[in-house]
Amino acid sequence: MALAQVSSNKCSGGYQKVFEHDSTELKCKMKVAVYLPPKAENEKCPVFYWLSGLTCTEQNFITKAGSQQAASEHGIIIVAPDTSPRGCNIEGEDESWDFGTGAGFYVNATQDPWKTNYCMYTYVTEELPRLINANFPADPEKMSISGHSMGGHGALICALKNPGKYKAVSAFAPICNPIQCAWGQKAFSGYLGEDKKTWEAYDATVLAASYSGPQLDILIDQGRDDQFLSASQLLPDNLIAACSEKKIPVVFRLQPGYDHSYFFIYSFITDHIKHHAKFLNA
Repeated sequence: MALAQVSSNKCSGGYQKVFEHDSTELKCKMKVAVYLPPKAENEKCPVFYWLSGLTCTEQNFITKAGSQQAASEHGIIIVAPDTSPRGCNIEGEDESWDFGTGAGFYVNATQDPWKTNYCMYTYVTEELPRLINANFPADPEKMSISGHSMGGHGALICALKNPGKYKAVSAFAPICNPIQCAWGQKAFSGYLGEDKKTWEAYDATVLAASYSGPQLDILIDQGRDDQFLSASQLLPDNLIAACSEKKIPVVFRLQPGYDHSYFFIYSFITDHIKHHAKFLNA
C-alpha cells in the first residue's frame, strides 16, 4: 500500500510528517499525520493512535496539542488520521458540520449513500494499523488509542470492542453515550438507520456495561466549563456508572475553568502520553 509524503518537519528531535494514501476501506485518498520520535531511527516503537473530533482534519492535533515533546521523550510514534472520508461526492456530505465530511463518528455506516465510503471504524482498527506497521518501525504488539470529543468516543469504542488490542485508552471530553445525545442520534440515524438496537455497538456506555476483556485502565479529562458538557452532549456520568458496575478502572478528572478547545488538550496531553507510556513501555 503506497504512502506519499506530503510534508516533513523536524520536531522535538524527531519528525512530524504527513502522508497521503489510497484507502481501500474508504475508497478515497486519505491523509494521516505520523510523528516519528528519535528512537524510531534505531528501533521499533509503540504506537499511540489519536482520533480527532468534529470538523477536524489530521492537522488539528499535530499543530495545536503540543504532543511531540512527550512522544519524543517516551519513544512513542503518534498516528493521527483524518476524521472522515473526503471528496466522495455524496449528496449532502458537506451540508452540516456534525454529519458527513469531518464527522465520520468512527462507525461503519450501513445506510445508503454512506455505506460505500464511511467505514471509519474498520479504517482505524484494521487498515491504518496494517499501513503503519508495514511502513514504519512500529511494534505491532504495542498500540494504544486516545481522542477528543467525537474522537474520544472513537477511542473508547475501539478499545472496548477489541479487548486486548490496545494497551491503554484515554480521552478528552468524549461523547460517552451517543445514543442518548443529539450529536449521536443525528449521526447514528444517518449512518446506521433507525433501528436503535444497532446503535449500541458503537456506544461506549453500552459497551462498558457488557465488557469482559482484560483490564483496561481508562483516563478521561473533562473541562468543567465545557459548553457541550452542560448541553448534555457528552454524558460522562453514564459511562462512569457503567464502568463502576463492571469494575473497569476509570480515572475521571473534571478540570475547573477548562472548555472544549485545544487549549484544554494542550494543558493535559503530557499526562495522557505518560499514561499510555506506562502500559506501552511496560
